[in-house]
Amino acid sequence: MDFSPEIIVSILIGIGLAASVGFRIFVPLFALSLASYFNIIPLNESWQWVGSITAIITLGVATVFEILAYLITWFDNLLDTIAVPLAAVAGTAVMVATVSDLDPALTWALAIIAGGGTAAAIKGTTSTTRLASTAGTAGIANPMISTVETGTSIFMSLISIFIPVLAIICIIAIFWILFKVFKMFKPSKSNQ
Repeated sequence: MDFSPEIIVSILIGIGLAASVGFRIFVPLFALSLASYFNIIPLNESWQWVGSITAIITLGVATVFEILAYLITWFDNLLDTIAVPLAAVAGTAVMVATVSDLDPALTWALAIIAGGGTAAAIKGTTSTTRLASTAGTAGIANPMISTVETGTSIFMSLISIFIPVLAIICIIAIFWILFKVFKMFKPSKSNQ
């Protein structure tokens, strides 16, 4: 199997967008749709529909609703209950959409493990952080956390499309930060 530079870049784009899905599900899908429409990145042959006007409008509206919904304190936790499995599916989808010229079995394996796994890991950690915020601040800090997550998703989507190598470096940094944050909220053995 020959991994050409184009294939490697498409894999990096997919992983970067999957990480972005971990913060907001529709932001990276909308960014992917716009990038495809303007021929910035090519999509897998069976995913060309993502760059259609209909997809752009639908994903744009969904993006706005998702961003606004996460600003409602009680509703954000409700969204998080369904968002982890949706993030895994969306992370897999963006990976499949961006990776082309690979054997379908390898494409799907990469999509499920790297795409879905990355998105679900980040979404699971951010959901845990939001629950801790709700418990610790009675939800007062949740809109601020949601704004940071939305900004991170937008930033990650843009660098994934335009500078995919930097996106991978940012993903490593994000996982390190999320690990540190998660560790802060995990009770120590001395407190048990």
